[in-house]
Amino acid sequence: MKQYLDLCRDVLENGEQRGDRTGTGTISKFGFQIRFNLEEGFPLLTTKKVFHRGIFEELFWFLKGETNIRPLALKNVKIWNDWPYAKYKNSDEYQGESMEEFIRKICDDEAFADKWGDLGPVYGKQWRNFGGVDQISQLIENLKNDPYSRRHLVVAYNPAEVDQMALPPCHAFFQFYVSADKKKLSCQLYQRSADLFLGVPFNIASYSLLLAMVAQVCGYQPYEFVHTFGDTHIYLDHIDQIKEQLTREPRPLPKLWLNPEIDNIFDFTIDDVKILDYDPWPAIKGKVSV
Repeated sequence: MKQYLDLCRDVLENGEQRGDRTGTGTISKFGFQIRFNLEEGFPLLTTKKVFHRGIFEELFWFLKGETNIRPLALKNVKIWNDWPYAKYKNSDEYQGESMEEFIRKICDDEAFADKWGDLGPVYGKQWRNFGGVDQISQLIENLKNDPYSRRHLVVAYNPAEVDQMALPPCHAFFQFYVSADKKKLSCQLYQRSADLFLGVPFNIASYSLLLAMVAQVCGYQPYEFVHTFGDTHIYLDHIDQIKEQLTREPRPLPKLWLNPEIDNIFDFTIDDVKILDYDPWPAIKGKVSV
């Protein structure tokens, strides 16, 4: 994961300090690209422990077309909790509940979750129903039947619905590419906004898993995940955490195991995915800017 650390160092040393929507402030630089060869191991960050079960559950949630946090909350996955809670706190219904109490109500009360757990038409909606198009099903079909097409795209950034989303898609669209010998599959992601400390390690792992899953169900071998960035930033309250990571020597990458019996992209569950030989440095905490 030297590519990730080099990116962090470049932004830290050469970025410019800017204000941002959250009020936290960032050090930011525009325009990068890094690559990971999945034949060399699964690119899960080793300079801090990453909660990969949550990342994988989020990906399955996207693939199901979900936009409400309740299915994630029931599995104790907290990635999206901050946005609905912030909206609830600003409402007339807020009774001083803590985040933990709010999430308990989301889990226990389906009607409450329907009202306060919905994020709007975020990733899952766009992936599975962008103006009536199931982009994931279309992608799988085209990769199987027209491998050399230059249209293997999935777009999450829908300008007509952005204002209805709790958070406009940061990972805006991605594209797949089949090798000339029809054996290997690569994926490139364009990320318009990249939180280097908290978000990017999740994004790398999530799209690398997606690449491996798509490759399996389409009959290819997963090859390169290419990560292209727009606004690449470190929040000012993450600077110490990034500096700590930069003192740590990367460890060998883990391996990914997928259940070989799964041949439908929508059938994968957490039981069908295993990370083997993961030996990271200890976790480092950081606050989410909402």
